[in-house]
Amino acid sequence: MNEITPQITEFSAIGINHWKADVALRERFSLSGEQKEAFLEDARVLGLRDVIIVSTCNRTEIFARNNTPGILVELLVKHSDGSREEFDQYGFLKEGEESVRHLLRVTVGLDAQILGDLQIVKQVKEAYEYTHSLGMADAMLHRLMQFVLRTHKRSRTETDLASGAATTAYAAVQFAQKRLKSLKDKNILLVGTGKIGKITCKNLISMGARNVTLLNRSRERAENLGDRFQLPVAGLEEINIEMGKADLVIVATGADKPVIGPEQLTDLEGTDKKVVMLDLSVPRNIDPAAEQHPNIELVNMDRLNDTTDEAYRRRERNIPKVEAIIDEEIANFRIWLSEQKVVPTIRALNDKLHDIRSREIEKFRAKLPDSSLGDVEHLTRRIVNKIMAHSIDHLKDNHEAPEEITRLVNSMFKLEPESDLDN
Repeated sequence: MNEITPQITEFSAIGINHWKADVALRERFSLSGEQKEAFLEDARVLGLRDVIIVSTCNRTEIFARNNTPGILVELLVKHSDGSREEFDQYGFLKEGEESVRHLLRVTVGLDAQILGDLQIVKQVKEAYEYTHSLGMADAMLHRLMQFVLRTHKRSRTETDLASGAATTAYAAVQFAQKRLKSLKDKNILLVGTGKIGKITCKNLISMGARNVTLLNRSRERAENLGDRFQLPVAGLEEINIEMGKADLVIVATGADKPVIGPEQLTDLEGTDKKVVMLDLSVPRNIDPAAEQHPNIELVNMDRLNDTTDEAYRRRERNIPKVEAIIDEEIANFRIWLSEQKVVPTIRALNDKLHDIRSREIEKFRAKLPDSSLGDVEHLTRRIVNKIMAHSIDHLKDNHEAPEEITRLVNSMFKLEPESDLDN
């Protein structure tokens, strides 16, 4: 008998995030799409399964069903520009229940720079779906993700953690409004019209901005967003001119190197024009050297937060409620894991009873008219399923001490259960 008993101790998490690492260090550990693919291919070769990679502006974290997290660290260092020494100083490593709790806290937004971040759940979900698309997500991770997403849903429906606009994009626009006093009379250049760019654009409009120009590597994408909000669009070749007009520049692209460097700042030379520039990207999309320009105030992710906002204080009061929900869902996941101890016996019993049913029908097949055979098949299958329903309830009720009950059932029905949780 080959039994696999899943345990919460099988999980681990490692990574670098905004709590200890500044934006310069985080960008060295950030992973592009190609780097994520290479990471997961190496993981596959090493026999690792259920590995998800969450790489955002504030974190690069790997969560896996793997009780040797040191391997994950080695893979992260191999596929990023960060060093092992940097990881040992600024990274984290969690195992067992602690790693599962971390995944839940990240997903609901308790571990985010912007408390209750509305975007992180999508990023976690996309990370899982990517792993699944590569055929590397097994049943255990799938079930854990159900608990993760249910925890997020409960944090939104049972608490006020989602009150206010909890996103990095909102915090950026809020910062700009405070710094510039008003957005209504300011010329604004938004570079990047992907997910973050769209949210940023919406927040700019809702906070009164009127003069917003959109610029994107794909002009068509910029025009689609421009049509939605009736905003002008500029081509990438016009960036120098638009930079010279702007009071506020917000950059949020997925480029792996700066899209704004010294050559884009030429129109500011010899003027007394002051420009606020917000870089919402990791890796950074505005050359850090721009900070030395006398006309520019450069703001990166590390300066953005909403802790002075009343909406933040409302969300903060809900932290204990969300932590309690996380405790409940971890307990529920532990129960599910414990129930898996009796799954092989349940499957073997189901196979045994249906085998008995099939053999008995076969004995009487010649005596039954063809018109009745379907009804007999249906009736006997219902009887077996009802017996199984009661058996499953009893076996699961005894999941805390399954050895005795499974031994009894195995003996009674001469079962040979085999576990295939991962197949």
